[in-house]
This record gives sequence, structure tokens and C-alpha cells, in this order.
Amino acid sequence: MKKYIIKGGNKLSGEVSVSGSKNVVLKAIIAACLTREPVEIKNVPLISDVFIMLELVKEIGGNFKLSGHSIRIHVENVKSIKIPLEMGAKIRTSSMFLAPLLARKKEALIPNPGGCRIGARPIDWHIKGLTKMGAVSKYNSRDGYFHVKTNGLMGTRYRFEKNTHTGTETLIMAATLARGRTILENAAEEPEVDDLISLLNSMGAKIVRTEPRTIVIVGVKRLNGTSFTTMPDRNEVITFAVLSALTGGRIYVKNVQMATIKGFLNAFKKAGGKWETRDLRVRFYIEKEIKSMDIITSPHPGFMTDWQGPWAIFMTQANGTSTVHEAVYENRFGYVDELKKMGADLEIYQPEIQNPGKFYNFNYRKNGKHGLKIRGKTNLHNAVLNISDLRAGATLVIAALIAKGKSIIFGIEYLDRGYEAFDRRLKELGVDIEVDEEPIESREAGSNFVGERGII
Repeated sequence: MKKYIIKGGNKLSGEVSVSGSKNVVLKAIIAACLTREPVEIKNVPLISDVFIMLELVKEIGGNFKLSGHSIRIHVENVKSIKIPLEMGAKIRTSSMFLAPLLARKKEALIPNPGGCRIGARPIDWHIKGLTKMGAVSKYNSRDGYFHVKTNGLMGTRYRFEKNTHTGTETLIMAATLARGRTILENAAEEPEVDDLISLLNSMGAKIVRTEPRTIVIVGVKRLNGTSFTTMPDRNEVITFAVLSALTGGRIYVKNVQMATIKGFLNAFKKAGGKWETRDLRVRFYIEKEIKSMDIITSPHPGFMTDWQGPWAIFMTQANGTSTVHEAVYENRFGYVDELKKMGADLEIYQPEIQNPGKFYNFNYRKNGKHGLKIRGKTNLHNAVLNISDLRAGATLVIAALIAKGKSIIFGIEYLDRGYEAFDRRLKELGVDIEVDEEPIESREAGSNFVGERGII
């Protein structure tokens, strides 16, 4: 079991480059399977989720060549319509192979998707949309697969009940090779969706966003190969922005598209944050003090759900009480108990909402708690921490970097899913970090960590 050993409390400085967007690259790999011709994807982060997706390309009969941060994918013939259960369970975007398999083979066997457990994240909306396009789907609980068939996908008009970027992207890809015109209403408007649209259009698709939440796709007979460079990862930008602000404000972040993070910038500015741009680099810093404030997560162009963990750490250093209201996923506070170990004053509660079924982007159930109160300012100390999901992992790393003493963080395989060479890049900024591996049996036996403040 790998772990980080981090000594916190140091001022950091230097430059860090943002990787290509994980949430674009994973979908771009699937889009490459829509054509018989080679597709080159550039600015690819070398993360474990990408390698899983590439193995799935091989499973359906394709091949790939990785060169640096570029991938050449070629799926001349689809030889298998089945995504292996054990591989599909590792990553939720595996369900999106529905699009190329139905478009090219008219049949797909897709297991229930996996990935970080931050909410139920069902693929019901994917299936409902594909059903309107002429697919027939049955879920077999005995084998854990969705069995989906079609005599040929047809264009349709479909309105999503809730915001779903993976659902939107799945139907966009399926519609590119469907007969006729497809109109998607209440479609996701995240920049990553538009980046995928740009890739598909470069392959010969006919897709246009006519309104912020309406997308029109006119099906074509075939798609061609292309070469495409993905956008920078917005989540990495926010990770390093918060890290810079809390550790001296001397980190310059490269490859930032400021227009894509306006939801964060608006909140950061109100909380006392500032930034300056110099030679295509951005420095995020605090000039005076951090102000407490309340945020509600929402789809783009609002405050993104993936940003609320790092933001919670930011608010532990504010004077006063702040709140985070999570409205996108129902299980996004996996880091809270870990931060309490470090001395954070946090309380999970349920905000009063008149119409929760409509307000929340997930299927609301009574007795849930989707708000977090953060009382600051708190001096954090070292602890032994466990990561529960990708963004919670980044949150705990930031906490360890501003805490006094030496912390140990387990579960860094979650970080490997979304951050390339995270420890190396942190070292280049001056972070005192080691990567160590502990035998599983010693971890199971339980072990206290003796830090500068005693046994934790």
C-alpha cells in the first residue's frame, strides 16, 4: 500500500504546468472508436484512468501507440461488443462505449460503471436517451450487464431531467452517426463538452450548440481521423491555485484558461483572493486575509463540485464561519472526518430547501446531509489520513502541506487516477514529500503515527 509522507508548513514557490483535461481525454479516447481511421490525441495526462481506457480500446479490437503525451488510436474493426466486468467496474466512463459500439455494431454489453464513489451516478439518462434513438436495453442483475441492441440509431429530441455531462457526451457521440437530426435539451454546458464537440467536428461530425443548453447534431454516414489537442484540466488549476494561496502565493500556474474557471474566480475574489498573469502564467495569492463565505456547487458556469474540497481547506483559514452546500453529488464529503483529525472545526448538516427534489442534481432522499459548516481560522496539525476519492485526495494533500508536522496519507492510488506525477511536481515547488510503500498486513493491524504533536 503506497502512501505519501508530507512535512507541512513550508512556503512554496516555482512553476507548475497543468496537464491535459482528464475529463476530455477519457471521452476523446471513446470518440476515436467511432471511426475506422486513426485519431491522434495530444496533451494527454499519463494517469491510471487513461491507461484503463486504452486497455478497453484493445478489448474491443483497436490498438494504440503512446508517444510522450500523445496517443494514436486506430479501431479499424470492432471485434468485441463486450466491456469486461472487472475493467468496467474500475472506471465510470466505460459505460460511454455504448456510443461507438451501438453506432458501429448495433449491439453492446456494458457493465455497471465504477470509479470514485461520490454518488450513485446511474446511467439511466444515457439509456433513456439511447432508447429514444431506437435502442432496446435490458439490465441483467445476474451478470451485471446492460444488454443493449438497435436496428440503427435514429435522430430524436431528448431533454435531460438533470444536468449530466457524461450523459450529454454519450448521446452526442451516438447521434453523430445516427440517421437524421438529434436535439438535446437541458444538455450540459461544461467547457469539456465543447472540447469534445470540437474534436468530433474535426472528425467530420455536424454538431452545433444553438443555445447554452441546447445542442443539435445532424448525423453523418462516417467519421474520419484527425489530430486534436485537449484543453488544460480545470480541476488541476484550482488545486494549484488554492495551494499557492495558502503557501505564500509564489506558485506560477501554466496552461490556464481563465474563461473556464470564472465560477471559482468570482468566489476566490470575494474571499480576498487575488491573481496576476505574467507571460501566460497565473499566480494566485492572498494580499490581506481570507474572508469567510458561503458557496453552493452547481453545473457550469457555477462553482464546480470538484472544487469544493480544496475550497473547504481554503475556508479553514478564513476568519468566521463558512458553508459549502453540495448540490451536484450526494456523497462528496469523504474528506471531512480526515480533516477533523487535523483539528479542523467542521460540521455536516442539512440546509433548509423548499423543493429538494428539484434543487439537487441527484435523486434526493430524506435524512441526507448535504451541507458543511467550516469554522475558522484553524491551525491544522499532522495526522494519518485516508483518501476516499480523487478530489478528496487533493484536498487532504493541500491540508497536509499547510499543517504543522509530518502527515501520512494512504490511498494515493486515487490521486494517480487524475494527477500525473503529483509527488514529483510538488517536489519541484519545494514540498517535503516522500512516497513509501507499507505492507498491507501492517496497515490492517493498525498503527498510530507519532508526530510532532504526539500520538495521533
